Amino acid sequence: MSEKKRFHIVTYGCQMNVHESEKIAGMLSELGYTNCDEMESADVVVFNTCCIRENAENHAFGNIGMLKKLKADKKDMIIAVGGCLTQQMGKAENLHDKFPYVDVIFGTHNLHKLKDYILLKRTQKKAVINIEDDDGSIFEGDNPLRTSYPNAWVNITYGCNNFCSYCIVPYVRGRERSRKAQNIIAEVEELVKQGYKEITLLGQNVNSYGNGTDEPSFPELLERIANIEGKFRLRFMTSHPKDFSEELAKVIARNSKICHCVHLPVQSGSNEILKAMNRKYTAEDYLEKIEILKKYVPDCTVTTDLIVGFPNETEEDFEATLNLVKKVGYSSAFTFVYSKRDGTVAAKMPNQIPEDISKRRIMKLVELVNSLTREQSASYVGKAVEILCEDYDKKKGMYCGRDEYGRMCYFESENNAIGEFVNLKITKANGISLYGERI
Repeated sequence: MSEKKRFHIVTYGCQMNVHESEKIAGMLSELGYTNCDEMESADVVVFNTCCIRENAENHAFGNIGMLKKLKADKKDMIIAVGGCLTQQMGKAENLHDKFPYVDVIFGTHNLHKLKDYILLKRTQKKAVINIEDDDGSIFEGDNPLRTSYPNAWVNITYGCNNFCSYCIVPYVRGRERSRKAQNIIAEVEELVKQGYKEITLLGQNVNSYGNGTDEPSFPELLERIANIEGKFRLRFMTSHPKDFSEELAKVIARNSKICHCVHLPVQSGSNEILKAMNRKYTAEDYLEKIEILKKYVPDCTVTTDLIVGFPNETEEDFEATLNLVKKVGYSSAFTFVYSKRDGTVAAKMPNQIPEDISKRRIMKLVELVNSLTREQSASYVGKAVEILCEDYDKKKGMYCGRDEYGRMCYFESENNAIGEFVNLKITKANGISLYGERI
């Protein structure tokens, strides 16, 4: 194959998808393709889709549709679509009918076979459509082309058993499966040897790692990884509050490599809404978990996910969410308006909230969260912090990185600092961002 062959990947959704795109890039690299920034220059374009939010699905369809003319001009271009969207019942067929020029359609359970599908498409004229059901297996042997140095993502679980009423994940990613601890630890050890400085463990619910298997519990796994030699940070996401334990808080407290920043999605502060969401905890339960965390890790910051406009959400329910946000004092939060997803229990619930009410609520919630973030950022001024430099911001002409609490810091440096731990004195706070000088 000519070295001029190129690929371009369009990624939608969460860090799970970002890492899966790295795996896709690794497979295409093994076929001799190199990455390029523009779809117009690519010989293979892969859409790694997400269906958690309706907007992500709509964006994917819009971008796939835009390639019709390009495909007509470049008949040898291969267009592949995979991810959560295609795994939904009937979506692959719908996609093929709507966009007949798409060459390869694959799902979440057979992502590791994409290389074979690309090779097959290069030898036949018809489209390759293969969506496999979850068989409970885990494919090992990925060789991802990592793009986020000095950060690296490591899957520890796949799928989910929780079946929150609003969530499509269990239906498109299957039941929860845990990787073997020895494979996870070996992967992290190799990443640290390669110079990666921040490792994030990924799973739909990392706290339930090992449940129903002979593998260690999540706190035990976390501690084993924290004992790997070398200077690096360790994060994990996402945690489900019902499974967050005192043992986990203790592990965080006694291992300096584990960041004192926990992402613990609450979704709502209303017990009625939490019950309707099938979250399996109350607001009081959640606040008890926060108290346990703060008992052992007093300086730990907490980030979260919040949904407004869930079916039947009253003004009292929404006020309960605002009150919980104030009690916890989140460092930051991902805020969403409820998105109806076909195939979920919540999609059939009565009393879907009108758009204007949801919009008013989300704006009020975002204002509250931003005020908490600004307040915490202001408290940094005059203090010394250690950050891991991640990138260079060309617009600002400054390097940037995060402290262990996840706060972004900008600074000037004569030398390339990417991948280095840097000590800064914070001189200014601007909303969620900090500015500092090297010390």
